[in-house]
Amino acid sequence: MQEFSRRNFIKVVGAGSAVALTGIGCAPHKTRGADKAHVVVVGGGSGGATAAKYLKKYSPELNVTLVEPNARYYTCYGSNWVLGGIVDMDFIEQTYGALESRHGVKVVQDRVTAVDADGRNVRLASGETLQYDKLVMSPGIDFRYDRTEGISEADAERIPHAWKAGDQTRILRQQLEDMPNGGTFVMVAPPNPFRCPPGPYERVSLIANYFKQEKPRSKIIILDQKDGFSKQGLFEEGWEQEYGDMIEWRPASDGGLVEEVDVRNMTAVTEAGFERVEADVMNFIPAQHANQVMHDAGLTNAEGWCPVRQDTFRSEHDDNIYVLGDASVAGAMPKSGHSANTQGKMVAAAISHELAGRDPVTPTAVNTCYSLVTPDYGISVAAVYQFKDGQMAGVEGAGGVSPTGASSRFREQEAQYTRGWYAGITADIWG
Repeated sequence: MQEFSRRNFIKVVGAGSAVALTGIGCAPHKTRGADKAHVVVVGGGSGGATAAKYLKKYSPELNVTLVEPNARYYTCYGSNWVLGGIVDMDFIEQTYGALESRHGVKVVQDRVTAVDADGRNVRLASGETLQYDKLVMSPGIDFRYDRTEGISEADAERIPHAWKAGDQTRILRQQLEDMPNGGTFVMVAPPNPFRCPPGPYERVSLIANYFKQEKPRSKIIILDQKDGFSKQGLFEEGWEQEYGDMIEWRPASDGGLVEEVDVRNMTAVTEAGFERVEADVMNFIPAQHANQVMHDAGLTNAEGWCPVRQDTFRSEHDDNIYVLGDASVAGAMPKSGHSANTQGKMVAAAISHELAGRDPVTPTAVNTCYSLVTPDYGISVAAVYQFKDGQMAGVEGAGGVSPTGASSRFREQEAQYTRGWYAGITADIWG
């Protein structure tokens, strides 16, 4: 990938937005027979809500039902801003009223307990059964606590993951506020693949910003289950400039690999008992796989993710089921909110074309990932993807990363773009 100049950065982000919206080549139209078709969408996050909205945009006569257990959805992107004390929880809260009132999506507040692919129906916790012609699954991730000894999901209130925004975000924020000045915050960062690759490192950045202002004698240690991470050079440049030696990153090959967590004593035990790292506040982000409902439905592979035909995101296991977002295997596309948003439009176009008896299109997609090192210091990476040789692959020479050694003015502009991106993508999904 190339580095951005300021002008190229704006051009690529602008082009990426256009690709996400129009590159699939599908304008709203009447769908033959769509009044007889019912599409059920499971999961009201970035992927599922986008798919539901754009199904109605592309095929207004289509019956679309979105099943989501929560009346309020909190975006994971932006949740690090809450942890850093930049915004409150209300800022990252999304609701579903506009999908119903403006776009005609039926929203059912319930949880899917089972998928009957042969009978083409989903069963809900309430006992209701929904029949479908096409099913879109975007339920997100679940955690693999079994990969690390000593800790389980039951320990998440004492040692939160905060990797599903909401109550977990509140818990971790309160722990940070209660931590004494001079305390140690320990993050156990997950192995690949996982939701939002730069997310853990933005998190420690903004927690460091909070500590710098309120608890300047505090220390942050990242125990990483891998030997590198997204935008690493940019983050490390920002950490050195803004926080000095407050943040210590330990890769898996050099003391970072955690084999056990002593929950009672808030201690991480590294590989072969090499060291016991004590914390005043610990953030344990487990290994991840597709949501359990996907496993129960037989839609996963041996690695715990959902293989799809990446031109349409149709499941490799069932022609009438589509899987998108973090649960899917999406080639070079990362597990990010922007990827899920783009994939939602791809799936909506694929279903709309099929129901209309039209040939599928060759998709182009985009991902832009912004991160804040401080509230006024932004960094980013952008990429364009095209379906090639059976998978979504990066387009050579397209996209890029923020330059190293940029001016404070450049970083400030990227921070402004970050906030603009958040406002734009949430309006596109839930507005």
